[in-house]
Parts: sequence; structure tokens; C-alpha cells
Amino acid sequence: MIRNTATGYGYVAIAFHWTMALLILGMLAVGLYMTSLPQTDPLTFRLYQLHKSFGFVVLSLVVLRLGWRLINPAPKLPEGMKPWERLAAHLGHTGLYALLFLMPATGWLMVSASPWNIPTVVFNVLNIPHLPIPEALGTKEQAEGVFKTAHFYLAWFMIALVAVHVAAALKHHFINRDATLRRMVSTVPARDGG
Repeated sequence: MIRNTATGYGYVAIAFHWTMALLILGMLAVGLYMTSLPQTDPLTFRLYQLHKSFGFVVLSLVVLRLGWRLINPAPKLPEGMKPWERLAAHLGHTGLYALLFLMPATGWLMVSASPWNIPTVVFNVLNIPHLPIPEALGTKEQAEGVFKTAHFYLAWFMIALVAVHVAAALKHHFINRDATLRRMVSTVPARDGG
């Protein structure tokens, strides 16, 4: 089962979901840890470089994942969901996709605006150029501050949205007892119709 069906996800969607889930949890944990370290700690620079590298992996995967979703729509929501639950599910997924794009984008812009001008070399192999920063944002320090603040608040919003996403999946599994969680861990619901 490569492709999704009306009742479940295929292997590609499942692989995208869990790969990105692990990456995001790792990125959030490393991000919180590395920002707590003093700038003089030898580990700080390495963690920032690793964080940036995985940020570009996330940005690449979200583009691929959105492309896959466009040509391979998600299964239908479970029957019996209230209209507000359907709206919340759509808004939650839209928010997660937006954050999966905005988090790496604001990180890239923050690095690009930094007066330190430290290059980003993904996994010490691929050099990523800095983005142009609009002059309307002021000096490099001011622009960096704008993007740093945005990245910080988006990270906390991501943590909150991921927590709600996990809680909703567990509610569907343990309270509603529907296939919502099962279809993201197995292709069986996609094959057998639910």
C-alpha cells in the first residue's frame, strides 16, 4: 500500500508522518537545550550547526510531503465527528503544515540576518546561501531580532499544537475507539476499508 485510500494512509504518508514527527521532536529538544547553553560552550556551535542542518531536512521534507499530499489526498475523517471537531482537525493539520514550513524559514532568515555572517553548511557538505533581508526591517541586528522572536514563539506554538495533536489521536483511539491512530501506524485500515 503505497498510496492512501479513503479509509487509511499508505506507506509513503506514514513514513513522512513519523519521520517528521521524530525530526520535529528532536529539533525542539535540541533547540531548547542549545539556547540554554552559554555561547562560549564548545558544544553550542556544533549543536547550532546540527540544528540548522536538520532544519533544512525538515524544510525539504515538508515540500515533498505537501507535494505527495496534493497528488494523494488524505483519507476521510471518521464518521460521527461533530462539525467543530472536523473544523478543529482541519485547522490543526493546516497549522502543523504551516509551522513545518515557517519554523525552518524563520530560522534561515534569522541566520541570514545575523551580523556574525556564519555560513550554513548542511552536514558539512552542502553550502546554503543566506537569504536577502528586506531593508524595511532595519539593521541586521534588528532583523535578526525579529526573526529570532518569531522563531521562538513559533517553537512554543509548535509544542502546543503537537501536544493537542497527540491528545486528539489518543482521544480517537481510547475514547472514540475509531481507526484514526491505527491508520497512521499501519496500512491495514487503508487495505480493509477501516
